[in-house]
This record gives sequence, C-alpha cells and structure tokens, in this order.
Amino acid sequence: WPAKQCQWYINAQKDEGLRAGNIEHFDDDYTKTMLEIYAGYETECERGGMIDFGEILLRAHELWLKNPQILQHYQQRFQYVLVDEFQDTNAIQYAWLRVLASASNQLMVVGDDDQSIYGWRGARIENIQQFSGDFPNADIIRLEQNYRSTSTILNAANKLISQNQGRLGKNLWTDGADGEPISIYGAFNEQDEARFIVDRVQDWFNNGNRRSDAAILYRSNAQSRELEDALLRVGMPYRIYGGHRFYERLEIKNALSYLRLIVNRHDDTAVERIINVPVRGIGGRTVDALRQIAREHNCSLWQACVECINQTLLSSRAANAVLAFLTLIDDMQKNCAALELHQKVTHVIEHSGLVNHHEKEGGEKARTRIENLEELITAASSFDDPGMEEEKIDVTASSYLAAFLDQASLDAGDSQADESEDAVQLMTLHSAKGLEFQLVFLSGMEEGLFPHKMSMDNLTGLEEERRLCYVGITRAKIKLFMSYAESRRMHGDVNLCRPSRFIREVPDDLVEEVRLKTTINRAHASGRIGVKMGSTPGRGAEVPDTQISLGQRVNHGKFGEGVVLNYEGQGSNARVQVNFDAVGSKWLVISYAKLEVLG
Repeated sequence: WPAKQCQWYINAQKDEGLRAGNIEHFDDDYTKTMLEIYAGYETECERGGMIDFGEILLRAHELWLKNPQILQHYQQRFQYVLVDEFQDTNAIQYAWLRVLASASNQLMVVGDDDQSIYGWRGARIENIQQFSGDFPNADIIRLEQNYRSTSTILNAANKLISQNQGRLGKNLWTDGADGEPISIYGAFNEQDEARFIVDRVQDWFNNGNRRSDAAILYRSNAQSRELEDALLRVGMPYRIYGGHRFYERLEIKNALSYLRLIVNRHDDTAVERIINVPVRGIGGRTVDALRQIAREHNCSLWQACVECINQTLLSSRAANAVLAFLTLIDDMQKNCAALELHQKVTHVIEHSGLVNHHEKEGGEKARTRIENLEELITAASSFDDPGMEEEKIDVTASSYLAAFLDQASLDAGDSQADESEDAVQLMTLHSAKGLEFQLVFLSGMEEGLFPHKMSMDNLTGLEEERRLCYVGITRAKIKLFMSYAESRRMHGDVNLCRPSRFIREVPDDLVEEVRLKTTINRAHASGRIGVKMGSTPGRGAEVPDTQISLGQRVNHGKFGEGVVLNYEGQGSNARVQVNFDAVGSKWLVISYAKLEVLG
C-alpha cells in the first residue's frame, strides 16, 4: 500500500482519538490491512521513541486521563481557555479541551457552524452544535451584525443556509445599503462562462477599480484551467491563491512528461521526471548511473537507458525496471498512433498508472489530482481540431499532440502575477474562507460540480456543500455573480448540465438573470444556446469577406452540421463560433475550417 494512503488512514483514526486496538474489526481486507499497518506503525514509533503530529494531542489526552495529578497541574496553570474557529475542531481536540476545562468550566469558544467546511479532513460540526449540551451553563452570544456585505448578499446567504438542519441559528444583517441584485448568468458552455467572467472583470477594471479586488471562486481545482485560458487570451494578470497554475501542478507535469516522450524520446527533463513515477523500482542510484553513462557517451538519457540494457551495465533488478519503462513508452506510442488527441491523452493517463497511483493515495488531495488529470483530457478534447485552436499555432506543421504540448509549455511559461501586481484572484471555495472581495464570481454552479457529485447522495455531505456555498456568497462585499454552463466538456465528452440547486435556493427577488442582447434564437439552435454579449452582431449579420451569416447552418468535415453563432477577427485570423448538433460549440478559424454553407 502507498505510504501516503496508510499515513492518511492512521492520521484519520488519531483525529478520532482511536488507537489500533480500539477500532472495531471489520471483515473487509482494506480495514484489516490498515489496522495491521497502524499497529505496526505504533510499535515502531514506540521502539524508536518517536511521535508524529497526530500523536501529540492523543497522547496528552491519554496522559491526563491516566494521571489525575498531572491533569490537575495543567488545569491550575490554564484556568481560562479560548478557542477560535471552533467549528473546525476534530474529535480528539474537543475531547482534550473538555478534559482541560472540566475543573473550572472557564471555556470560551468562537465559531460559526454555518462555516464548517472541513469535514473531509476530520472537522466535526457536532462539536459546536452540541457545545451548549456539554456545557449547559454556557452563555451563547450571537454576532449577527455584518460589516462586510450588502443587505442583498446577506439575505441571499441567510435564505440559502436556512435549508440546512440542526443549525444553531442566526440571521446576518447590516445597516448598510441594499446593494445590487445578485447576477445569474447561464452560459452556453464552459468557454462562454469563462469569457463572460473575464469580460466582467475587464469592465470592473475599466471603471476605475482594482483587479485585485475581484475574485473568481470555483468548487474544484480543475476548473481553473478554462478560466486561466480566458485570462491569458486577453493578457489579464492573475494569481492562483494558495495553489499552482494548472500546467504547473505536479500531476499535470507528470502526465505531460509521458506525452512528451511519445513525441521525443530524447527529452531528458521528461525522462528524469517520470522514470520512477509511479514507483517502478528505479532508484536514485540507478538514475545517477544513467546520467553518468549519458555524459560519457554524449547522448540522451533515453539512449543511456538503451545502452545499459544492451551492454548489461546495470544489476538484473534495475535493468528489468528500466526495460519495463522503455517498453511502456514504446507501447504507448504504438497504441496511440491512430488515436485522436484527447484519446491519446486518455490512453497515456490510464496506462501510465498515474490515476491508479493517486487512487491508492486516498484523501481529498488525491481526488483533486485525479480531477486535474481528467481536466487535461478535456483540454486536449477542446484542442482536437486546428480550426478551433485559439492561439493560432500552426498545427499543420506538426502533429496535434506536439502542438498541444507546445501550447501547454507556453501557458506554463507565463509566471503568475507577483504579490505587488494588480491581478485578479482565482481560488477554490475552501481557500476563500476568511477572505473578502468587492467583486466575487461563483463559477460552475451546476449539479454534480457544485454541489459536488461525491456529496450529493447523503445529507451530511450535501449540507457541507451548502455551507461551502454560504462561505462563497459571504466573501462578496458589493457585487456577486453566479454562473453555470448549460453544457460542459468533461473527460473529453460534452455533458448537458443542470443549474445548481443552490441557485434555486436564493429568493427570486434578490437576483437578476443576465439577459444581454442575443445573437441567435434559442429555438433555432435546438434550445441549447445561451445568451451572448450585447456587443456582438445580431442574427443574419454577415461575417466579413465570407459567404457566411450568423444563424446559417453549415457543415464541417469532422463535426457535421451546426449553426453559426458568432464571429470575431478579420482576414486570415477571422473565426466563427458554430454550435454543432453532435459535439456542441466550437470556435473555428475560417481559413482552416472549410465550412460548407447549407441551404
């Protein structure tokens, strides 16, 4: 079992105050194995006189329960205890606090049960909800006046969170202005959503405001890619708060390194990065030997690997591992030869073992890494056709895969805005807790995305998702946008989406649906087209220097029939947006696309 997965399991048990011997035995092999590892880990730590972080509170709690004199000493020393962010405490933390404060009952906790959003890492909302029962003489002081947000934003948050059960109950209010209604935008797809958000941020900046006072929030880390692409297209500086840009993330770099070796075996950086990822028995000593051979023969690391196999320069165990790596890459190239780009990426991610590697790690971080790998497939799917390629790389001169990797390198090469630069903020909703911004966008408000599909089928998970939405809404000081896509490309496929239930839970009198001037009738496009920007030309307008008009039906050799929605640019750079019946919306460079006008 991966060490990280075992560590995650052991830490989770310690957060609950459980030793290996206190956990009920189950029949499933996973629990049995984890308990054996946990018991062995405890033995080794005891033998070596070591403790880990999770052990500190657990051992202190056990010490006090077994030694009343020691407990009394600390109770006298710490007669008054104050705890902040109490809604985020776990079981052992609360048990420790209750023992420490049991003599004096001089315990003060500050928290908000409506902002308990860390259940996935052991936080127990029951601690704050049951506090008055555990300490019946406690006074409850509700801090309900809010000095941050407008009345409209607070009323929306209050109504949303009122859907949850078992709350302590509070109602935020302000003596400030009502403010603007919350704007809801239903985008056609994720690209349209990203463009809409970036355009609104640009309007905000053009009106004399700072970009850094605007934040784009999302439920899943993988959602940042499309937003990053839209920001890069217009040259708007941005910063990922508390994280890395999409193409700089560890799992994405690993997947791209596999893809680079399919294109170029002599990419030494790629070889070094993944020769032992996932672990395949090629240790540091073997890699050092390969480097030395590469220097002596003035060749690439790949050639050094081949030389070591041919000349029997490694131990049989290391040689077998290196040969397995070479064979894996060769097989990937052979099996990917006839596949389309997104199928190539899917094949490599699956057969490299990266997904299985992260699945075994377990936990929220591993799930995030897998979602990012799935988003890389989506990125490849969006790049599949030269006609829709937005950065106008000359993909006719090389393969789609090589062009895709070139674009990924360009996107990764642009560094994030530094702390002193005026840049729009991008972050997950979890990262946004405790922050505030004048302008906030809650993006990807769709069923399955937010609330997350992993949390929709049980009340506990769904209510935590709702609390997360409550946190997102209350980050906004002046203006709040909520957006969703009617269709979203995920894992290479286009899926129709339903607006999040959280949008419906906000009262109608507090929201406005953004209905900018449309370019085309919804019914004409099979009921699947979202409203577009008011600055775009209306239906029937001609695309300059072509025989194409908006609203016309056209045929594409690969994507089939569709309706022209929009256009931009002139001459060889002119592009049209076409909603294809089979695959949804795509932007096509007219000079590449070879569109046939129908009727």
